[in-house]
Amino acid sequence: MVLSLFNDLTRKKETFVPIEPGKVRFYSCGPTVYDFFHIGNARPFIVFDALRRFLEAKGYEVTYVQNFTDIDDKMIKRAAELGISVSELADRFIAAYFEDADALGIRRPTHSPRATMYIPEIIDLVSRLVENGHAYVVDGDVYFDVKSFPGYGKLAKQSLDDLLSGARIEVDPRKRHPLDFVLWKGKKEGEPSWKSPWGEGRPGWHIECSAMSMNLLGETIDIHSGGSDLVFPHHENEVAQAEAATGKPFVNYWIHNGYILLDQEKMSKSLGNFLTARQARERFSPFAIRLFMLGAHYRSPISFSNESLRQAESAAARIKNSYTELVNAPIDPTADTSGTAVFPDDALERFDAALEDDFNTAGAIGVLFEVIRTVNQATAGGKSIAPDYRERALSFFRYVNGILGLFDMFGDGEEALAEEVETLIAEREKARSMRDFKRADSIRDELASRNIILEDTPHGTRWKRS
Repeated sequence: MVLSLFNDLTRKKETFVPIEPGKVRFYSCGPTVYDFFHIGNARPFIVFDALRRFLEAKGYEVTYVQNFTDIDDKMIKRAAELGISVSELADRFIAAYFEDADALGIRRPTHSPRATMYIPEIIDLVSRLVENGHAYVVDGDVYFDVKSFPGYGKLAKQSLDDLLSGARIEVDPRKRHPLDFVLWKGKKEGEPSWKSPWGEGRPGWHIECSAMSMNLLGETIDIHSGGSDLVFPHHENEVAQAEAATGKPFVNYWIHNGYILLDQEKMSKSLGNFLTARQARERFSPFAIRLFMLGAHYRSPISFSNESLRQAESAAARIKNSYTELVNAPIDPTADTSGTAVFPDDALERFDAALEDDFNTAGAIGVLFEVIRTVNQATAGGKSIAPDYRERALSFFRYVNGILGLFDMFGDGEEALAEEVETLIAEREKARSMRDFKRADSIRDELASRNIILEDTPHGTRWKRS
């Protein structure tokens, strides 16, 4: 495989070459767990889960780290509002995160570190920066000195002056430069705190990710991902503090997904124009949400609307029904394999080629729907298909599922369901032949209650999901 990724550090598409052959060190920014994550957050969680799956499908051993920020100003404020401790708040919404993420087919990371579990590592990293002159202490707070690091701004591709003019920075006379950022915050009354060389306090947000990444993956990693809103200041600050501490490159490939737009504005909690993933799941199937997220190139912004999700729901139904028709089509070794019943030889190659080109899931899904058209033509009207065609098509669907993460609906579970449904259909046919219409109707009703619709055709009884 020759995978290329658009590297935001160099602003160009580059061939992916891991630090260690056959292995990938991958860090993806996770949620701050003071509330349910919103549908905009769901995009990077789904997209980079799929990238991880693709790397694994191609034989890489991927160590995938996605953190939880479980201590910051928002956490403290929300815990106070609810009258619970910050740790109780974190426990509640970490559990909620996994419930929603599991429902959306997002696989569990290799490691899911919580910032509060890495306080010693964070203190050690801050100490290194103080000792080598890249950080300074003021009244129990520790700040990173951006002027001490000549590369500051290289990820955002802006100078200090440009970054300052575009940033909303509160004036703090204790800072040497307005863009200096806090590494360690001195204790305030009523806030959680830990002992440190600078007095009791807690970590700043940016230092948490660098410390966890370096501890779990090493001082230089292959891929770091997140939403494009994190480029500055979060990821810029991660680069500065990590490289100032080690003198080594922190990340080889920086990748960021585009915003989700609602009424042409970025969806965010700060703007108040957001929908939680949990709320979205109440309106739309997880499969449709996942298809929506993967249906555009990850770097492009996408517009969220009820209509766009309805379209994704329709596309999901097409995939489900096509697969169901394939699984339940009669098999005949003598079936005509010419014309539409020939499975496209290059489908898998073109699917992979799209993903290898900067992980173009939209292009890959386009290939999937080309295959679906041929499957629908091959199985139309209850036609028999050759065993070779069926197995090649099933193999393609299983491979696609493994990468796009369609909730195992193309796996053994679906085939087991097909076997069960076929058994019930055979029982229904026997009941009808014996004029036991009450039993035949009860079987139809039982399947309908499971969203399975029967169609009696000249070629026999067919079934599909409603």
